[in-house]
Amino acid sequence: MAVQYDLEGQKKAYAKWAPIYDKVYVKLLADAQRKTSAAAATCGPDILEVGVGTGLVLPYYPAGCRVTGIDLSFHMLQKAVEKKVERGLKQVGLLCAMDACKLGFADHSFDAVTVPFVITLVPDPEGALDEMYRVLRPGGEIVIASKLGADEGATMHIEAALAPLVKKVGWSIAFKASRLRNWAAKYPDMEVVSIAPVFPVGFFKMVRIKKKAA
Repeated sequence: MAVQYDLEGQKKAYAKWAPIYDKVYVKLLADAQRKTSAAAATCGPDILEVGVGTGLVLPYYPAGCRVTGIDLSFHMLQKAVEKKVERGLKQVGLLCAMDACKLGFADHSFDAVTVPFVITLVPDPEGALDEMYRVLRPGGEIVIASKLGADEGATMHIEAALAPLVKKVGWSIAFKASRLRNWAAKYPDMEVVSIAPVFPVGFFKMVRIKKKAA
């Protein structure tokens, strides 16, 4: 059965966030964004960013990259286009509106796919990851930055206790790292190679999922 979700509702929510998103998140997410773009660049020049939003990550991609960015929100994309033009980001190419679960690119189009702080917001994360797998070249990586809940141990219990407070500021601990491992396990050529903490104090994680070379 196909997953049904409210695309128009999401678009309206993003339209409200677009004018203030940078002010709220520019410093909080900077460390993860720098590390995500750097990790992707080690895989090769052709990079797809899923959920490019207002383009906060775009300036961090090294010169020589060829970055394509997609987002569901036209209002967010307008901000990203402004950054590209105003800052002369020659490493940034196409920026377009697109559903992460229906990527309009050919198989094996990209050396890396970055997913900065959007995987927990996609109503069908596994469906989106399936599409990322399809467009990723052998030897490439899906690099995800996100808030991921702990699967076990003291951290899991602390997060559970703090869940109501965290929810009030727009975060959730419901999406666990194990969900990404379980998805990768569907494919014999995919492997979660690292889950590393990033600022602030490891609250966010950067996950690298590698597609084995042919």
